[in-house]
Amino acid sequence: MSTSTDHGRPDPSAQGRDAAPVSDRGDTVCVIGAGASGLTAIKNLREHGFGVDCYERETGVGGAWNWRHDRSPVYASTHLLSSKPFTQFPDFPMPDSWPDYPHHSQLLSYFERYADHFDLRSHIWFGTEVVRVEPAEGDRWDVTTRSTGGYGPERTSRYAAVLIANGHNWSPKLPRYEGLEEFRGEIMHASSYKDPAQLRGKRVLVVGAGNTGCDIAVEAAQQASRCWHSSRRGYWYAPKYVFGRPADQVNDALLALRVPLRVRQWLYHWTLRLTVGDLTRFGLPKPDHRVYETHPIANSQLVYYVGHGAIGPVPDVARFHPYAVELTDGREIDPEVVIFATGYLPRFEFLGASVFADSAGAGRPTLWLNAFTPGHPTLAVAGLLQPDSGMFTLAHWQTVLFARVLQARRDRPERAAAFAQRVRERAGERYSGQVKESSRHWFEVGHADYLRAVQRALLDLEAK
Repeated sequence: MSTSTDHGRPDPSAQGRDAAPVSDRGDTVCVIGAGASGLTAIKNLREHGFGVDCYERETGVGGAWNWRHDRSPVYASTHLLSSKPFTQFPDFPMPDSWPDYPHHSQLLSYFERYADHFDLRSHIWFGTEVVRVEPAEGDRWDVTTRSTGGYGPERTSRYAAVLIANGHNWSPKLPRYEGLEEFRGEIMHASSYKDPAQLRGKRVLVVGAGNTGCDIAVEAAQQASRCWHSSRRGYWYAPKYVFGRPADQVNDALLALRVPLRVRQWLYHWTLRLTVGDLTRFGLPKPDHRVYETHPIANSQLVYYVGHGAIGPVPDVARFHPYAVELTDGREIDPEVVIFATGYLPRFEFLGASVFADSAGAGRPTLWLNAFTPGHPTLAVAGLLQPDSGMFTLAHWQTVLFARVLQARRDRPERAAAFAQRVRERAGERYSGQVKESSRHWFEVGHADYLRAVQRALLDLEAK
């Protein structure tokens, strides 16, 4: 079996684009990205006996959680939104001494220790980006790489399978507004926001009411001379602690008891009425949906600063003028800095849109279990999830399932064929209940429902 340090020899019979030679990597699996999902993929594939080559465009592990990376959306004050027990990998717990919601620097150290503990670095090609991934004969894949930044020659290697773990929070989604190009103030996407010093003493408008937008608005309330927070609709703002426990732990206890959704929604509303009251009296818009129908916003400080007058809630932006922003209610405000916390769109620039049945190229592939694509049994995605709790456990079990599918192709082909048939029949399944239709919720999953679905897939694959 090939090792990760031996890149194989050119196969004279194999040629890639422009008749370039292709190095055959045998049964080795290619993993794209060394963030949380990529690291657990390397570990689980290795534990199931596969050679692994992982390509990471940056110079270190951690992906989005390594804020030294160009594409990292992390800012100085970023902490986990999900609590420690619901975030950590199931086979590598976070230290007991850490807080309920660790800081991003602790997360990076966690990934570095994970990589060292399982000896993953020897399988990672740092500073190497993937240029193309193309299907080859026998359900194999030609992967073309080069040094990050386009330096040096391209190299193509043929792999038995490919696991994509390049993340989906690095390509900014920017809105379009009339007059935006003529606006004389500073405009940035939240991906460029790193430190509250960028806001100090300035008039700031934050557009977007997701978790990042709320966090930045809170920091602007403390640093800016004035802060407006624009949202298209009202949301439910969950405190990070309920009854003295992290909120996701309380919610998970209700899920474990199989409490019906309507009852959990009633309990949520009742808790908010007792703790926060009617959000509209603060000037926040009334939500146009029930709790759990949008991705949860965990923020204990937004309402506090709105209530103290440090954040001014405003409706959506109608248009920009050179020195002002017009709102949909007709008011005009005069921010110096506008921050678009409007999210991200997944990008798989190295892969043809037809492979993912994404002809529009929008970044919304048609998958089963948010991981497997019809017609390509040796290709999978890890971490393309927006869960109501932590993501690392889900990515762990996704990659375990992929490793066992590859094993079944070798040892029990009839089981692998049945699995591929289920992928074709059930691609596009959702695991979130009713949610608002928007790009923000394309990959929304309820973690309990999703893990049960993965467990059923594992049991079906391994049934006698």
